[in-house]
Amino acid sequence: MKYYCIGIKGAGMSTLAQMLYDMGNEVSGYDDAKDYKFTQKGLEERNIKIYYDGNHPIDKDTIVTYSVAFKQDHKEMKRVKELGLTIKPYNEIVGDITSKFKTISVCGTHGKTTTTSLLKHLFINTIGCNYFIGDGSGHIDLKNKILVIESDEFNRHFLAYHPTIAIITCVELEHTEIYKDLEDTIQTFEKFANKAKKVIANGDDQNIRKIHFSNDVVFFGEDEKNDYIIKNIELKETGNTFTLYKGKDLIGTFHVPLYGKHMVYNTAASVIAALDEGLSVDTIKESLLSFHNAARRFAEQRVGDTIIIDDYAHHPTEVKVTLESIRQKYPDKKLTVVFRPNTYSRTSYFLKEFAEALKVADKVYITPILCNREKKEDYPKVSSEDLIALIPSSELVDEETISKVLKDKDGVVCFMGCATVSHLIENFIQELEKNK
Repeated sequence: MKYYCIGIKGAGMSTLAQMLYDMGNEVSGYDDAKDYKFTQKGLEERNIKIYYDGNHPIDKDTIVTYSVAFKQDHKEMKRVKELGLTIKPYNEIVGDITSKFKTISVCGTHGKTTTTSLLKHLFINTIGCNYFIGDGSGHIDLKNKILVIESDEFNRHFLAYHPTIAIITCVELEHTEIYKDLEDTIQTFEKFANKAKKVIANGDDQNIRKIHFSNDVVFFGEDEKNDYIIKNIELKETGNTFTLYKGKDLIGTFHVPLYGKHMVYNTAASVIAALDEGLSVDTIKESLLSFHNAARRFAEQRVGDTIIIDDYAHHPTEVKVTLESIRQKYPDKKLTVVFRPNTYSRTSYFLKEFAEALKVADKVYITPILCNREKKEDYPKVSSEDLIALIPSSELVDEETISKVLKDKDGVVCFMGCATVSHLIENFIQELEKNK
């Protein structure tokens, strides 16, 4: 079959395109963004063609799918409609793929990408697996029986999926333009989780405990009431160590080069799922030691004496735990954050929470709000200046004024946000090189 993916450089769409290609389909796509994005690495490896205008022909038997960032009045959306092509929502195509395998769906407000990446890492060189990860990486080998997939609650996309096993990392209110309140969010996770035969859930999360499960569920966490109990957590400069029990029975002590207590929970979930699939404790222990997280998740590089971190965090909870994780790894270094707010709805709703989370850093810079799926006039008036007003000594910065950050180059500089921060980092590195 032939597929045409509009918004192909988006993280989810790029991943889907790669998987469709691996399944033997002809795949091409369109995107407005001509600049290089980290999500196109897998597309280039497969020689998947990316178009940037509407001048190329498209065969009439092509199935079109699209990112929700592309509105119905977009010129390319209009063109494929005028051509009379079959148009199918992105999440339905993903859902079709999940029905073909034993699918382990990782959902939750936070921790999806890391937990899915951990499962991929544990399975890929042992029992084999297909994977769909929100950092723009995906792979299908039809000989593999298992698919591990990051299952996103945005736009309620995951309700089209067909999980065999669902992992729930945590539940909070997010995507305030989609969900009316926390109760709506919990009810949607409940609908998704109950589609699975089995659920592995964070039992210390009180919102997860409000879910009414109609299937087999096992809980994990530090609370003794859980089925799997986490004990002896150690958060060190080399990573996290913890001991896992099933009831009173010791499973083992595990170390992973990840930072922050939240990563202990993500790792525990992946260990439980791996044990269910028959991996031995020793195999899991050894494999975790070589784990490297997904793209844009605590990604580090050094330029001179400056440590630069690129992270996807875009919700107050994610911002807070990521900055605390940096403190864990670099307890004696100054911590500076450059934060790019994304969407007017999220920034407006969580304005005070963002301010409190960002105060973990020693110095804060805020960029203008970036949003490609909302119109500013449709949401309460909000700007980056409103956030700056709540954080002492914070400043506005953008690609052209990034040299401001040079005065805080000593230590760790963390660039943070779900919208791309690559140009900010590139320009900052250029300034560092010029001022050696």
